[in-house]
Amino acid sequence: MATATNLVPHRIFLAGRWVDSPDILRVTNPARPDEPAGFTYQATPEQYEEAVQAAVAAFEVTRRLPAYERAATLRNISAGIRARREELGRLIAMEAGKPIRDALVEVDRASLTFRLGAEEAERLGGEVIPLDLMASSKGRIGIVRRYAAGPVAAISPFNFPLNLAAHKLAPAIAAGCSIVLKPPSKDPLTMLTVAEIVEEAGAPAGSVSILPMSRELGDRLVADDRFAVLTFTGSPAVGWPMKARAGRKRVVLELGGNAAVIVDRTADLAWAVKRITVGAFAYAGQVCISVQRIFVHDDVFDAFVERFRTAASALRLGDPLDPETDLGPMVDSKAAARTQAWVDEAVAAGAKVLLGGRADGTYFPPTILADAPLDAKVCSEEAFAPLVVLARFSDFGDAMALANDSRFGLQAGVFTNDLGNAFKAFDGLEVGGVILNDIPTYRIDHMPYGGVKDSGLGREGLRYAIEDMTEIRILVVAQPG
Repeated sequence: MATATNLVPHRIFLAGRWVDSPDILRVTNPARPDEPAGFTYQATPEQYEEAVQAAVAAFEVTRRLPAYERAATLRNISAGIRARREELGRLIAMEAGKPIRDALVEVDRASLTFRLGAEEAERLGGEVIPLDLMASSKGRIGIVRRYAAGPVAAISPFNFPLNLAAHKLAPAIAAGCSIVLKPPSKDPLTMLTVAEIVEEAGAPAGSVSILPMSRELGDRLVADDRFAVLTFTGSPAVGWPMKARAGRKRVVLELGGNAAVIVDRTADLAWAVKRITVGAFAYAGQVCISVQRIFVHDDVFDAFVERFRTAASALRLGDPLDPETDLGPMVDSKAAARTQAWVDEAVAAGAKVLLGGRADGTYFPPTILADAPLDAKVCSEEAFAPLVVLARFSDFGDAMALANDSRFGLQAGVFTNDLGNAFKAFDGLEVGGVILNDIPTYRIDHMPYGGVKDSGLGREGLRYAIEDMTEIRILVVAQPG
């Protein structure tokens, strides 16, 4: 494995074989951009073709695997990740710039994701339905089962290099599908290390390939009609054009957001501030359900701002490998520069900077803005940065309208002790998930996760992802006579 002290390129995992290529990929350490986190390779077109052919052939094996074998493989992967927890956490911190505490949580979540996949493999069932609903259908019943849809093409993002890839790999194995995974080019070493665990776990030969590849080869992966399913996590600007190129295959898109939080007059302010500080600034805001827009009731606005600014000011920026670090760097200098440009645009349009607002290399401090125009990018687009925008409201219905005034709809958080407002939010917010008395950044790995509008198509969460990786088939049984 490539580390800061071992810069031999990590080989890539092609259908159960470890190979190299002429195209060496340098992986940057975001905390020290001049230092590599390691090296690996990008697949060649010939290697891509070999991986796809292997996935097609392996599907004839994986589709027939009994549940106990699929579950055993997934449990072995879960245990392997758990056994290499410290190594994987350190690797995520180095190549993704994620603070080590958060990186270790990601490793733990990935272990859980594969364990949950094993459980779903064991209970993947169907139903018996009556068909004798009219005289001509007398004596007939239907048996409904799910069957693996086919090989899966998967593309995962940089911000959770382990667990978001796990949310593609685990349901594919559980469903009985083969898979070719393109990990993020910014931090591929994590999943290549997991490939070592997959190899030892008992997955059928050729059924899993983990291949860093160029954008051009990634485009070929998207359009390749030998895949039955495409699952992609990333930006809307990339995801929706992928859907247009994907052809007849099923497409699952987990895209961006600019998540809103409503802090009602009845909210527990201490709890709201504590959780929103985490939701806004964890991993430098580089989370698609990071808190970005905060709507606070007039009656508690001033008290909330004072507490929130104090809490955010106490966060510690620093080296991701330091256990005391709360915020590490952004993924690269380009991301920090874009954030700076958006803050400057908002300030020029009348926004007030209550905290932060100035980049330092790849680091961007916790930043709180107020009174930003609704059409400013910090309000209308996905910041993907440690940046929040505050606004007041006096009527709960108006707060919901402000939250819905977005082309995104991933998750929203509502802090309230008013039961009526809680159900208004559940019924009225145009999102894939409403999180009551917690932040929209909350996710546990078996829940349905996905969005509406520009935030995506379909749902992840083990059982829900498996639904998109399987086909329903009915057997009609007629009793003669």
